[in-house]
Amino acid sequence: MCLRMMGITLARLESWVKRGFLPVLGAGLMLSGVAPARAAGTGQRIEKQFSVTGRPVVVIHNVANGRIEVKSWKNPEVNVIGTQSSNKIGFDIEQVGDRIDVTANVLDAAAQPLELEADLQLTVPEETELQLKTETGLIYVEQVVGDMKLESYAGDVHLKEVSGYIIVKTTSGSLVCTQCAGKLDFSSIGGNAQMLQPQLNNVNLMTTTGNILFDGDFVRTGLYSMKSGKGLVEVRFSSTDSFDLKAQTATGIVDNQAATFLKPDSHGVKHIASKYVHSLFGTVGMGLAKVELSSYSGTIRIMKRD
Repeated sequence: MCLRMMGITLARLESWVKRGFLPVLGAGLMLSGVAPARAAGTGQRIEKQFSVTGRPVVVIHNVANGRIEVKSWKNPEVNVIGTQSSNKIGFDIEQVGDRIDVTANVLDAAAQPLELEADLQLTVPEETELQLKTETGLIYVEQVVGDMKLESYAGDVHLKEVSGYIIVKTTSGSLVCTQCAGKLDFSSIGGNAQMLQPQLNNVNLMTTTGNILFDGDFVRTGLYSMKSGKGLVEVRFSSTDSFDLKAQTATGIVDNQAATFLKPDSHGVKHIASKYVHSLFGTVGMGLAKVELSSYSGTIRIMKRD
């Protein structure tokens, strides 16, 4: 499609460019040039690609409202796509060796919430270390192997088939971890945590008012600690699992729905009286893993999967 057919003269187009204004002209018109490292403009999209060697480190700080999505590929490259809702947000993208820094900045302090939406979509090598931080958007990571630190104020964190030392911190956002492996630390004030089909050998989950669900196998010699101040702590295990169990609550309830499989503690450990009024100690199988569940006023539920 040519400019004349659209009723646009070259002089008018040059005038727009000088004033920093460029309307959407249609899919058939492409303007040549190199995209800047900082993107600014209503509905603008920026894409950058960086060659890396070894295991790269990707650091993202999204101070706007938006989604961060990270998936992997086999290419030794980090591909970054950013989209924004207004020119009151700008992306700063920089490569320093094998570290890629991406920051979404607020350019206008008087901007309204709907003007502060910025999404980031990344494709990284399968082995990549991540440090991701956002305010309210979803953090989604799939099929990435490497240490991760993921922080969100109100947004949820969804992980699928990831592995490494994983640290997740939220204020009210929840965590869903599907087929995750390695070591996981999760802390939140009001967020929930769900471990689905995990292969984790070290788990530390802590939330003040949220619920916790662990639905999967316990790795032998694994260590598992799950604590909620007021919420439900539920564990679902299989008949082939092997773990020692300690479940304690101060004013809540211990709901044991697997009494047939839970034997008395076979290791002869002496359990000293504590602030917890309701307690349950037992062993499944040979007691190779260690599982500790606690809640102050919530319910602790132990179930066997069908």
